[in-house]
Amino acid sequence: MDTAQAFDAESATRPRWLSAGLPLLVGGAVAGGLALLHFRDPHEQGSYGICPFKELTGWWCPGCGGLRGLHNLTEGHVLDAIHSNILLFPLLLGFLAWWGTWLVRGFQGKATPPRLPQVLPKPAMWVTMAFLLLYTVLRNTPWGTWLAPV
Repeated sequence: MDTAQAFDAESATRPRWLSAGLPLLVGGAVAGGLALLHFRDPHEQGSYGICPFKELTGWWCPGCGGLRGLHNLTEGHVLDAIHSNILLFPLLLGFLAWWGTWLVRGFQGKATPPRLPQVLPKPAMWVTMAFLLLYTVLRNTPWGTWLAPV
């Protein structure tokens, strides 16, 4: 038996509490960050620093408004969260699905988290980059003011 098979056999027999510990720790850290966002309002100027892209270019980047959106979600203002950054929901749902899968695997005794795709296929990468560029340009024009963060 080589070392890779020995490692797989060893990780398959780990206690469930040990395998689920890291995803629970990550979930606790995320909950702590959300608690910080709930009690320290990012809508106040400079409360979490500055966006370097915004400072250098004067434009909103694709991530601008993400902290404000998460703060709005912790307060139960879903429409304000959508208006802060519409990309927040797909990213949040993707993270929750990945973390939930990791947690379930941990309780099944599997120690490794589910793998994220290492590299997107080239067409998907180009489509994603084009979408982010279009989103950035649109939210900084008069036609896309509804995409600008609140």
